[in-house]
Amino acid sequence: MRQLNRKRALSLVKELDAFSKVPESYVETSAFGGAVSLIVFASMALLTILEFFVYQDTWMKYEYEVDKDFSSKLRINIDITVAMECQMVGADVLDRANTMVSLTELKYEPVNFELNPQQRLWQKILLQSQSKLREEQSLQHVLFRDATKGFLFPPILRSDSLSGPLNACRILGHFYVNKVEGNLHFTLGKAVHYSGGHAHFGSLFTNVQNFSHRIDHLSFGEAVPGRINPLDATEKVTLERMQQFQYFVTIVPTKLRTSELSIDTHQYSVTEQERVINHTSGSHGASGIFVKYKLNPLMVRVTEEHMPVGKFLVRLSGIIGGIFSTSDLLHRLVGLFVDIVCCRFNLGALRPRQVLS
Repeated sequence: MRQLNRKRALSLVKELDAFSKVPESYVETSAFGGAVSLIVFASMALLTILEFFVYQDTWMKYEYEVDKDFSSKLRINIDITVAMECQMVGADVLDRANTMVSLTELKYEPVNFELNPQQRLWQKILLQSQSKLREEQSLQHVLFRDATKGFLFPPILRSDSLSGPLNACRILGHFYVNKVEGNLHFTLGKAVHYSGGHAHFGSLFTNVQNFSHRIDHLSFGEAVPGRINPLDATEKVTLERMQQFQYFVTIVPTKLRTSELSIDTHQYSVTEQERVINHTSGSHGASGIFVKYKLNPLMVRVTEEHMPVGKFLVRLSGIIGGIFSTSDLLHRLVGLFVDIVCCRFNLGALRPRQVLS
């Protein structure tokens, strides 16, 4: 009884089928049709896999808005080596509100100004990466997206592996300043503050000045792993005793939001200028290294975008349906062309020959 009930149920389902079925006696199998079917299924599998890789990929979306955060502090990260002894060089910040910041958080380490081969190779790789970033702007998207995936090597820290005197001073660390325009100084002598300003008494000793320097790292805000900054690996060497190096930095606040990272940082662009101080020829000023920074009023919001699941399913359905439709049309056209060619040959073979008398 159960078998009879199952047969009745199957027959009932078959009768309810709204799509007419082609009788098996009408279906003609051929090697060409089988080859077309294999090609169709292989194309579907290949395009489905490629579409899945596209679905896994992400892209960076950039939005701009006015920066309304005026109360927070700006973090500055610095790692610079100056070709002078540590007791002869000092650093401080003077902002536009005439607020003087003593950079007591910074560390002063005596080092050798020359780099060992490994450090020189790292500097060369970093400079090459910066040149590629200037040529290919799309690489910045990759750096933002892969910020936590170890895209670049970590910076090689300075060491005293080279033999020779410790003739330079490495100044490194981070400090906080007001979010206003300011000037970061690296000048001769420690800063002495007084009401209304400050002075560097070491500037009187001009015979010991040599502001050859190397900026291993300069960034603003929280550090982003794998980030390449415009002034990283910058090296300036001079033989002049009274030399002034100026870097004009424009800072852009940036909020980075990815699947693995959420951080508030800053990007910046820079232009630089250097000149020899010679009061007798009219070139006045103070020798040293000056980083003049200002903040852009616009903020950039960078977010990582991903393809929605619904869009992925629609694209996948379109690929499968399109291949089926196109393959059926091509199969029919090729079959028609083959039939026409074969019919012509057959007609030529059956045409009666004329007998010459």
